[in-house]
Amino acid sequence: MLTVSTLARACGLSRSTVLYYESIGVLKPAGRTGGNCRRYGDREMARLRQICVYRKAGVSLANIRNIFDRPNSDASSILKRRLTELDAEIEQLRDHQRAILRILNRHSFRRSDVLNKEKWVSIMKASGFTEADVDRWHKEFEKMAPEEHQKFLEFLHIPADELAAIREWSRTGKK
Repeated sequence: MLTVSTLARACGLSRSTVLYYESIGVLKPAGRTGGNCRRYGDREMARLRQICVYRKAGVSLANIRNIFDRPNSDASSILKRRLTELDAEIEQLRDHQRAILRILNRHSFRRSDVLNKEKWVSIMKASGFTEADVDRWHKEFEKMAPEEHQKFLEFLHIPADELAAIREWSRTGKK
C-alpha cells in the first residue's frame, strides 16, 4: 500500500494535489490504516495516472469526474469537445498574432521615418566605417540574409532602382 506522498511522487504531483483530487471526489483512497492514514493501491495508482493523462490533454476535473462516475459515459465525446475548444483557442491566438503584427507594422513605418539612407550612412561614417567597410557589410548581409537585406534597404527608403543595384553588386562584387 502507498501513502499520499508516495502516490503523488510516483505521478509527479504534489501531495496537496492528490488530496485536492480526493476532496472533489475524483480519487478515493483504498482505505485507511489503524492510525487513520490514507492508503492507496495499484487501482488508485492507475486511476491517478489516467487523471494525469486527461489533465495533460486539458480536460477539466469536472469532465474527468463525469468520465469516472458514469461507467458507460463516452470519454471520446468529452475529448472531441476539448479538441473543438482547443481549435477555437488556437484560432483566437492566431488572431492575437495577426493583431500584434499589424501593430508592429504600423510602428515600423513610424520608425522608418526616423532613419533614412543619409542618416544611416552618416552613422556608419561616424562609427569609423570606410566605404570599403560598408561594401563588405552589404556583401555579408546579402550573403547571410538576402530577404532581410532587402527589407532593411526598403526601410531606409532607398529607391527601387538603387536598391536593386546595391543588391546586385553585393552579390557579384561589381559596381
